[in-house]
Amino acid sequence: MLRVVLMVYTALALGANVAMADVPAAKAAQAGDMRKLAFDEERPLPQADLLTLDDAVVPTGDLAGKWTVLNFWATWCPPCRHEMPSLDRLQAQRPDLAVVTVATGRNAVPKIREFFEEEGITNLQALRDPDMALSRSVGVIGLPVTLILNPEGQIVGRLTGDAEWDSPDALALFDALSG
Repeated sequence: MLRVVLMVYTALALGANVAMADVPAAKAAQAGDMRKLAFDEERPLPQADLLTLDDAVVPTGDLAGKWTVLNFWATWCPPCRHEMPSLDRLQAQRPDLAVVTVATGRNAVPKIREFFEEEGITNLQALRDPDMALSRSVGVIGLPVTLILNPEGQIVGRLTGDAEWDSPDALALFDALSG
């Protein structure tokens, strides 16, 4: 009887949280740059207000709803600048994902716009964390840092350093996550 109760409980728990049920499949699919992605237990993304390039406020709670690639970067960071085109291509290839960039710290809006224009970045949501409130609360020390959020808006993974986000390895990982 206890075995049946445990099986039913496990089935209900996995059914209630499909997002976490997909993480083991994603872990198994890790290869290439995606081996740097550390999966954690779900934890809430701290509440903070981010800003658009036009100074509109975007609460972090608005990032829930789909799998999200949340990339912390800066205009002065060479690895950040290197990976940005691959993030743009990932968003173009996978509209089922939200790929969101967060320029953390002192990043002049004209410099962000100039960089996006020079690199032909047209598919990414560009947000700012000028006071670094969110960056500090999620432990961003160096850049770039990318967090993976499940559709409930919880952090499930973290990659420190740059990556090729539109590589076959990355696409396979996102396929496994969105199962």
